[in-house]
Amino acid sequence: MKLYSIETGFFKLDGGAMFGIVPKSIWNKTNPADANNLINLAMRCLLIEDGDRLILIDTGIGNKQDAKFFSFYYLFGDATLDLSLAKHGFHRDDITDVFLTHLHFDHCGGAIQWNQNKEFLEPAFKNATFWSNDAHWDWAVHPNPREKASFLKENILPLKESGQLKMLSVPKEGEDRLIETPLGFEVLFVNGHTDKQMIPIIHYKGKKIVYIADLIPTIGNIPLIYVIGFDTRPLLTVEEKGKFLTEAVENEYLLFFEHDFEHEIATLKMTEKGVRLDQTYSLTEIFG
Repeated sequence: MKLYSIETGFFKLDGGAMFGIVPKSIWNKTNPADANNLINLAMRCLLIEDGDRLILIDTGIGNKQDAKFFSFYYLFGDATLDLSLAKHGFHRDDITDVFLTHLHFDHCGGAIQWNQNKEFLEPAFKNATFWSNDAHWDWAVHPNPREKASFLKENILPLKESGQLKMLSVPKEGEDRLIETPLGFEVLFVNGHTDKQMIPIIHYKGKKIVYIADLIPTIGNIPLIYVIGFDTRPLLTVEEKGKFLTEAVENEYLLFFEHDFEHEIATLKMTEKGVRLDQTYSLTEIFG
């Protein structure tokens, strides 16, 4: 097995929205805002090369939306999914599996593209199986008012229509939140940000790497109550995050960040104030 960090692009969001009730005077120290109160965020994916499988976790925002849509998110930088794949010697047609942590547009938008003549939408990875779960899929195709702007039908429905979509089983009430998947890694289900978000846990070279998605978007969101304002059930996020942070310290997890602009990976430590950031690394710094 080999892992690759895949940068798909960068965007900006309101800093206050990313930290909920936490004052700007605190979060601005780790996530500095510009004059418009916007902070820089990444859309970093993880590529897993495992035997004859090439698994991409999340896809970034894609490029099929119109200029008005993209103007809301201030995309910047030269990074793209295709350039990042090419840097490691791969093409999107090499991808065998696309695992979607959840179906918000900045996580799954790159899964669907216009065909060559812009006549219809199609999977952007023609040889891949796409992975979601039934509960989250139903949540996304029948969105609540709070998340309606994040679940875009053009990102979601073509996946089902393509015949390339498979669903993972969801743990029942009272069962372990962690399941094994056919993809060779475990998945932790969490429900505070959105229903049945899936957090991959990859066993790699004696370590556990957690693709933390929107449970902890940046290093600035590590403290327990630093919960993003987009979460549908913030108190549940606090509960889920508290359990995870304790497990992460005890098991020496490596957290792989999807949205942190500067940092790919972090370790955690227990302090008198609770779990806090320990060290940050790039994937290559740890594993070469």
